Amino acid sequence: MDPQLLILIVAFIVLMALHVPIAVTLGLTTFLAVVALGDIPAAYVVSQRMTNGIASFPLLAIPFFILAGHLMGKGGLARRLMDLAAALVGRFRGGMAYVNTLTCILFGAISGSATAAVSSIGSAMIPEMERQGYSRPQAIALTVTGATTGLLIPPSNIMIVYAVVAGSVSVSSLFLAGVFPGLVMGGLLLACSFFVFRNIATTEAAPCEVPRLLPSLLGALPSLLLVIIVLAGILGGIFSATEASAVAVVYALLLSVLIYREIKLSALPGIFLASARTTAVVMFLIGASQAMSWLLTYEQIPQTISQGLIALTENKLVLLLLINLLLLLVGAVMDMTPAVLIFTPIFLPVALKLGIDPVHFGIILIANLCLGLCTPPVGTCLFVGCGIGKASIAEVVPRMIPFFLMMVAGLLIITYWPALSLWLPSLF
Repeated sequence: MDPQLLILIVAFIVLMALHVPIAVTLGLTTFLAVVALGDIPAAYVVSQRMTNGIASFPLLAIPFFILAGHLMGKGGLARRLMDLAAALVGRFRGGMAYVNTLTCILFGAISGSATAAVSSIGSAMIPEMERQGYSRPQAIALTVTGATTGLLIPPSNIMIVYAVVAGSVSVSSLFLAGVFPGLVMGGLLLACSFFVFRNIATTEAAPCEVPRLLPSLLGALPSLLLVIIVLAGILGGIFSATEASAVAVVYALLLSVLIYREIKLSALPGIFLASARTTAVVMFLIGASQAMSWLLTYEQIPQTISQGLIALTENKLVLLLLINLLLLLVGAVMDMTPAVLIFTPIFLPVALKLGIDPVHFGIILIANLCLGLCTPPVGTCLFVGCGIGKASIAEVVPRMIPFFLMMVAGLLIITYWPALSLWLPSLF
């Protein structure tokens, strides 16, 4: 093993064990490995690669979508989506489980953040579900898994990150490719909810009524229009995905401040500051990961791994299964964004050699890592859900198993049915 690679691996493991922030870990390990090369000015190269890594026009969409998500999260969106979901499915047996899942899907898709969906929806839905006879760990498990599906439905920041790392992938194509996989994953979770909660009676007395449905639909419709505006604008050639993010901010601002009137003008500076902090963390992470990706390419690590995997078997189905298993392990110990940044350059060459479309592989990668958001020891959504629901991970994880298995089934469908992801992009 090359000494540079050995330094990279050892330093990465040690810093992660010391709970050093992942962005600092990536940057520092890359710097140490470049120093070990000897004939390259490490400080200059690493700083240059980090700077070039974030000097990308598509990445401009990330701060805008982050800001739009913050505005939506504070602007009364969650409550209106819950009202709509309750009017649609809340009066069936086990209906609150359907309301929870459907609201998480809608909110996650509009806000582009799974953790925001868990915190916004969970804070209201978990106590209400417990009041209606659901166990608290069950409610938390359902909220955590349901929130991840929104990352597959546009707009999605993680799709932008993948597109930038992959290099030749269109953000617009990824947005379109994620629609049906996200709906399939959400549909499977709804089906699972039916079997798990079918014996829990609702406190509501009657089936869904039009007089109740219409006001809730009118209240939630302006929020739902955000996804339609973004997709229609991109498909119609009115604006690019990056420009769509700016449109989303303007729309979210008007909706939250002028229409819903949930956000006061005095609260905007705090929201802008929170969005700026989140953006800074994400951009620092992307820059450090891009520097590491350059080092891995310089050392020909992706090519070596690609050759090693193909040497094991040339069977496309087996290799896809193997990649998924490796990504499931990665997702359990690493957050989603750094995992995409680090492992896209490693596994994408393998996928291309297998003849897999890079857009399809991006959806596989994102769907796979969504499962990691629900699993210990690093599952972000799991920790947020347990914190909001005031339950231990040991209580929640067993209750999550049926939903997790259903998500695995959805991942296999997405993996081995390429048309599910590629049909919609092919139309446009």
